[in-house]
Amino acid sequence: MDTGGSGGGARYRGLVVRKWTADPAAVVLVLHGGSERGLRRPSRLFNAPGLRMRPFVRAVARATAGQRVALAEVRYRHRGWNGERADAARDAADALAELAGRTGGAPVVLIGHSMGGRAALRVAGEPNVVGTVALAPWCPPGEPVDGLDGSRLVFLHAEADRITSPAESLRMAGQARDAGAEVCRFVLPGGDHAMLRQAATWHALTTRAVCGLLGLGALPAPVKEAFAQPAGVRDGLDLPAGPAAGTGRVRA
Repeated sequence: MDTGGSGGGARYRGLVVRKWTADPAAVVLVLHGGSERGLRRPSRLFNAPGLRMRPFVRAVARATAGQRVALAEVRYRHRGWNGERADAARDAADALAELAGRTGGAPVVLIGHSMGGRAALRVAGEPNVVGTVALAPWCPPGEPVDGLDGSRLVFLHAEADRITSPAESLRMAGQARDAGAEVCRFVLPGGDHAMLRQAATWHALTTRAVCGLLGLGALPAPVKEAFAQPAGVRDGLDLPAGPAAGTGRVRA
């Protein structure tokens, strides 16, 4: 429902609000996937990339219950990235500006999948963004890392993903660290781009990262260690998904 509050109210133009609270202290903004090209508007009735993110929204909502944390999704104008137009990144920047106006500049954590991961990384250095979780992000060669100095980035990628390249996301993670970002990258076995086969692991890792980035819980120790590594260091950049990485049950 597109409302400005839990009981209804002002309609958002660039956002789909999933959870709101009076005077939000923080916001989690979700960006779903899309396609390389496509000028049609995503369907509001059946949008498979958007539906894919609903379990993540529910998991984060459960983990932040009782906190003044709002959850929203970016509403794209177009299905595709569309080359130099970078439509999804433009929509993400507009959504952040809208949230800043609505919340007075509350901190934001981004969760983006595939094309949405690319868009999230493009705006990760924007004011008020305090962390980004990029799920199987699309990171083609030449993707900019300027402006990521001081950003906190968590990548998750299945090692045999055939839709978006794990090697390219690893390269970008390293370049982002070189640019001054705090970065880690979880590697999951298999090639599940849709995040269905190991859903519990995807959801738990994402939720723990979001809560840690918002300061609502501790970041898993391997993430803190990876974040502490200086530019030019590749040790500790890749983390295996497992119990030591904090993939246990999230709070219901």
